[in-house]
Amino acid sequence: MKVTVELTDAPTKFMINNLYPLYLHDLSERWRWKPNRYGVFEDDDTRTLHDQNQVFDIRWEKPSVLFPYLIREDGIPAGFALVATLPYTFGSEFYMNEFFVMKPFRGKHVAENAASQVFGKHAGSWEVQTNATDRNKRAQAFWRKTMNNYVSDSRVQEFVATRDDKEMLIFQFESSRV
Repeated sequence: MKVTVELTDAPTKFMINNLYPLYLHDLSERWRWKPNRYGVFEDDDTRTLHDQNQVFDIRWEKPSVLFPYLIREDGIPAGFALVATLPYTFGSEFYMNEFFVMKPFRGKHVAENAASQVFGKHAGSWEVQTNATDRNKRAQAFWRKTMNNYVSDSRVQEFVATRDDKEMLIFQFESSRV
């Protein structure tokens, strides 16, 4: 099994756009979200996935600020990692804005391997956050394990804070470029 992480650009963004509705569908199970009246997981009247994707084109319009990575296992798209820098962070240099690995690739260390590769691409202060509620124990355990394997426990600050009216479990740490 070979896990790779590659930065996407305008010609390859369609792969992340293809995966994004699956990500929202996965989240809907945990958070009990429903699609809007057009069948799109948005809380407005977005009518099509094409319309939804256009909103996120900013990811490819700011190449030195936003970093949309495609995760592959043995060449097959397996997920994505969306990394942001200032002004889209909460004070750190890098922020893991969204992270997703599809179900067929889970439980095989693909996600942990990919997250470590992404952290290694950007040296500096990082923040990763996930929902702090009991419904999100699996993601919390994943990030704790990943952080523990990437940097020692003593180098990771973990705390709960309110962000965008949600209680978030936040991990902060320093990464060095590999």
